[in-house]
Amino acid sequence: MKRYLLSGLCALALLSCQKQEEQNDFKYNVDKFYDLEILRYQVTGFEQLSLQEKELIYYLSEAALQGRDILYDQNGRYNLRIRRTLEKLYLNYPYEKNDENYILLEKYLKRVWFSNGIHHHYSEDKFLPEFSMQWFKQALADAEVEYDEAILPVMFDPTVMPKRTTAENGVDLVLNSAGNYYGEGVTQAEAEAWYEKHKDSSAQPKWIGLNSQLVKNENGEIEERVYKVDGLYGSALEKVVYWLEKALEVAETPEQKLAIEKMIEFNKTGDLETFNQYCIAWVKDINSRVDYINGFTETYSDPLGITGAWESMVNFKDIEATKRTQAIADNASWFEQHSPTDPQYKKDEVKGVSAKVITAAILAGDCYPATPIGINLPNANWIRKEYGSKSVSIDNLMIAYDEAAKGNGFAEEFIIDEDMIALTELYGAKCDFLHTDLHECAGHGSGKLMPGVTKDALKEHASTIEETRADLFGLYFLADEKLVELGLLPDMEAYKAGYYHQMMNGLMTQLVRIEEGKDIEEAHMRNRQLIARWVYDHAAQKEVELIERDGKHYLKINDYEGLRKLYGELLKEIQRITSEGDYLAAKNLVETYAVKVDPALHKEVRERYAKLNIAPYKGFVNPVYSVQKDGLGHITDVKVSYTEGYIQQHLRYSRDYSNLPDVN
Repeated sequence: MKRYLLSGLCALALLSCQKQEEQNDFKYNVDKFYDLEILRYQVTGFEQLSLQEKELIYYLSEAALQGRDILYDQNGRYNLRIRRTLEKLYLNYPYEKNDENYILLEKYLKRVWFSNGIHHHYSEDKFLPEFSMQWFKQALADAEVEYDEAILPVMFDPTVMPKRTTAENGVDLVLNSAGNYYGEGVTQAEAEAWYEKHKDSSAQPKWIGLNSQLVKNENGEIEERVYKVDGLYGSALEKVVYWLEKALEVAETPEQKLAIEKMIEFNKTGDLETFNQYCIAWVKDINSRVDYINGFTETYSDPLGITGAWESMVNFKDIEATKRTQAIADNASWFEQHSPTDPQYKKDEVKGVSAKVITAAILAGDCYPATPIGINLPNANWIRKEYGSKSVSIDNLMIAYDEAAKGNGFAEEFIIDEDMIALTELYGAKCDFLHTDLHECAGHGSGKLMPGVTKDALKEHASTIEETRADLFGLYFLADEKLVELGLLPDMEAYKAGYYHQMMNGLMTQLVRIEEGKDIEEAHMRNRQLIARWVYDHAAQKEVELIERDGKHYLKINDYEGLRKLYGELLKEIQRITSEGDYLAAKNLVETYAVKVDPALHKEVRERYAKLNIAPYKGFVNPVYSVQKDGLGHITDVKVSYTEGYIQQHLRYSRDYSNLPDVN
């Protein structure tokens, strides 16, 4: 479960003087095109790691990058053909490279790289080339680039595969999603019937469908194509396994070694019981400095929320900053018992919550180029209940976001007055960090399902409701004196910056990411608006309101304690819905508060934001790791560099990590 950055509002003021000095000469901004900006992140502290830790990061990074093509194919069955055709034309361009079409070709290709396919990484709408199909065909001919004619309507016809993952009401979610999680012709009803037939109802269930594609065989029957070395995506997974086996040789602890062994076995066999064993071993590995995510993990992109997208992140613990998250993890049971939710839905005991602040070392798959700022895994509820979970906040990425956003004018344009601007500058960083920590460390790990309720009971609304639950948990406790007692906030004024940010973002400023006339479909955005709109509609005493000044709307909070009570009321209902698997109640909340946008307010916000010339979406280029060896071939050091550009990096990745055929 991931938490994505909300906006560039919060200034992250938690850096030590030493870190500030280290970053003075570091250049965060790399490139900007369309609604996207490319940044760098600094792997602060890498040079101080031991040789074993550096070597482990190098091997795990290679394992991460070897899976790159998998996500492209999961995002759409034509994506690899399209990307490779574009890259060949770009590298063998037959005309002058300063002409208009070359510039448009480059921009489109950069966008495809950013989204790991031809659909926007966040809105999931298909984006079209700005060059014509006629020009494209002629350029391919003149460059002598062979291509599949089938890609042309997919690229240029707006009616063909228009949405990667649809959440539209009243349509077949599988047939109307362009993602490649289901074979051609498979319907939502057929997929749901197959999952129901094969559901594991045991006390320790396997996550059926996590690593497979449902297709129709020659008899029209539904069957699985399992992701494994000798199955679907096998040629990429074989390379992943090779580098995981190298990592196994330098594992830091027996627990880490066991987890890597189980991940290797899972990639080879596709066995879901082995995946459960991996998750348990991974959760128990709490003493290693280096950690990783690798494999089929989050299910947001599957319209039915079953199959995991390929992703990977390699990281290491920020020991000093981890004291912050560990304080929350150590008090997880206190937060659980003091939650405003019904006692019958609370865990009797919160087990094994491991929380840390990490430094990202490499991003891949569904974590690249756009990436979360917090993660809580594993996703299986029974493992979380019996063995616990790992929660992380990714500080070096949050720092990069903040450094790149300084002085952009956002706060002055959208925050109601100078006093609130000053409050957010003073406390916004602490609130943003702590809300992420509470969301991941305590929110996702809280509550329990009632007997007989399964993880997929809320169907297509499961992700939105779960993110809403974790966000509300964090918001409720952000205003609790416990955080001051733990030394995480300086006083009981600080939380107000976080409350203002959440309400302003949910009601207004996140709308810059939605095209006018469109509904909200992405789960995290739905979560934020659901909370803000529900609170706004239930603020009978005008705890919060939107006021108009000089033709512009601003959020005004009149009663912060009253706002907290409203957060608590909604959290209580969301936990009930989750615990009971109340699909109809979930559907009603999402459709009432999370989907539709006020068109007049939407238009106003977008116009105000456009004048600031800020790209609403950010992503990253990775650092480059290189090994140094002695005369006998032994690794003596691993160096990190930050000079590779966005285009250069993706062309290299396509050359060195292109492990799948065009059609899988």
